Amino acid sequence: MITLTHAALAAGVLFGTPAIAQTTPPAAPAPQAQTAAPTPVTDEEVTKFARAALAADAVTKDASIPAADKTTKMTEAVTGAGLDTGRFNEIATLAQTDPAVKDKVQAAIVAVRDGPQAAVPAPAASPTPGGQQ
Repeated sequence: MITLTHAALAAGVLFGTPAIAQTTPPAAPAPQAQTAAPTPVTDEEVTKFARAALAADAVTKDASIPAADKTTKMTEAVTGAGLDTGRFNEIATLAQTDPAVKDKVQAAIVAVRDGPQAAVPAPAASPTPGGQQ
């Protein structure tokens, strides 16, 4: 089972979508793990995160889903996008602390939300019929 965390509130401010965390606290990491750098976020993970964030946001805004079912539906949205909830939360946390990750995530959310047409420039105006320019 999962619940929303404090990081979820911060992620919601950045992305309009809460992060999701497991209710079972993770085992205490070895001291070396505490000083290790975070796992880099790939472009593929950024895209998956964007899809998951938008899907989870849709769940939170869907009044037809009972409040008791929203966490489960949000988890399904995240895993359905190809991320586990732990990695989703890691990326959300990184996006709050690393400006480069934040920029990538925000750009991916816009691209996923607006679809491929958002990245395609409008065609150039053609000359008017009759040879007038």
